Amino acid sequence: MGQKQQPTADPISEPKKRRRVGFSNIDDGIEANQCILIYLVSSKEEVGASHSFRISPVDLNSFFDEDGKIYGYNGLKITIWVSSISFHAFADIKFQSTSDGGKGITDLKSSLQRIFADTLVDNKDDFLQTFSTESHFVRSVISDGEILQHKTSNGHVDSNSHLGTAASDVEVVRMVIGNTAAGHLYSRLVPLVLLLIDGSNPIDVDDPGWELYVLIQKKSDEQGDGQHKLLGFTAVYRFYHYPDSTRLRLSQILVLPPYQHKGYGGHLVEVLSNVAILEDVYDLTVEEPLDYFQHVRTSVDIKRLLLFAPIQDAVNSTVSYLKQGKLSKKTHVPCFNPPASAVEDVRKTLKINRIQFLQCWEVLIYLGLDPVDKYMEDFVAIISSRVKADVLGKDSGSSGKQVVEVPSDYNPEMSFVMFRSQDSEAARGWIDENQTNQEEQLQQLVDERVKEIKLIAQKVHHV
Repeated sequence: MGQKQQPTADPISEPKKRRRVGFSNIDDGIEANQCILIYLVSSKEEVGASHSFRISPVDLNSFFDEDGKIYGYNGLKITIWVSSISFHAFADIKFQSTSDGGKGITDLKSSLQRIFADTLVDNKDDFLQTFSTESHFVRSVISDGEILQHKTSNGHVDSNSHLGTAASDVEVVRMVIGNTAAGHLYSRLVPLVLLLIDGSNPIDVDDPGWELYVLIQKKSDEQGDGQHKLLGFTAVYRFYHYPDSTRLRLSQILVLPPYQHKGYGGHLVEVLSNVAILEDVYDLTVEEPLDYFQHVRTSVDIKRLLLFAPIQDAVNSTVSYLKQGKLSKKTHVPCFNPPASAVEDVRKTLKINRIQFLQCWEVLIYLGLDPVDKYMEDFVAIISSRVKADVLGKDSGSSGKQVVEVPSDYNPEMSFVMFRSQDSEAARGWIDENQTNQEEQLQQLVDERVKEIKLIAQKVHHV
């Protein structure tokens, strides 16, 4: 019987191998804040120079998709130059390679246009040329504006300076936004507003209720040609106040980064305060002031209030009562608010609204306590009493805001009034219900407020 033959092996065939499954690298993206640098330049020589002034935006991530990241680029670096002459911008975009790692490739141009819009110049040479072709842009757009106030280089302010300009190098020019030139200027400034003012939105350049107050420095070059440099600006809205008045609300204020901490912001506030008084508006308010600006604003107002005689008796009376001592030992410490007559006098004459005057009132009391260290414990006690009343609604009689729509000839869909309701739920909603945590949070607010008062008092003393 024959043996069963084994199958002959195929010399060509190889043992079967497992097929390996490959995964492409997942693209984690890069935050816009980490790969974008922005510089403010005043000449073409500064573009790319090591000494160019770098600005620090509030948050670039918010302009890039939902999570603030850029996808699809390896070795990405974006350098943006913004001209302080014409306010055009140019973006130099460099990267090693692009690849879709699962989240696509970010359209950088459209993302940057969310910030810079039409001010973004595609070609670098065209951008460099704007320093010469638009060297008189600022001078041209403000030519029809109203010069309100000059400030000479020695710091003296002349409120009647519209009679002559020879001795002045800094001036404030008022423009109505409905004017074509004013709208054009503000449109160029919008990118800086978005980059440098936290939580800002552009104003409506078609609404004639807006006014632009532009701070300008005038200098002459070597050829004797006058140059106008924009140092900063503020956008103010003029509201109707029943029955026959108006009120001014400061909505945006920006001093360009190279000129900050030099007193220009305070100067703009002083000019607005003078406008409010001269035009006899109802009052001057500020829309959601940031902490630093509130510090500047209060410092300006304190200097005016110290010279305002009608409130001195009220301040002295409160200081005298506080100096009697033992307030911190009492179960209930009064808030020591100013009398209603003083609040009204300040509003009518200085146009400082009630809420702002109450902020200043505490500083005035602090300044009246001499030596202040002797009465500090009682002073802190009245600050604590006021903070608790504001936050928890105790003894305050008011808190919580409500908004009610009202008709308007300009824009019925966007017209409203805001008032403070009697319900205290809104005011205490952010405070922890836990008693221990609540006390800690309130104490933190008190400490911050006392620190702020001391800083303002110190600044006023050094003026």
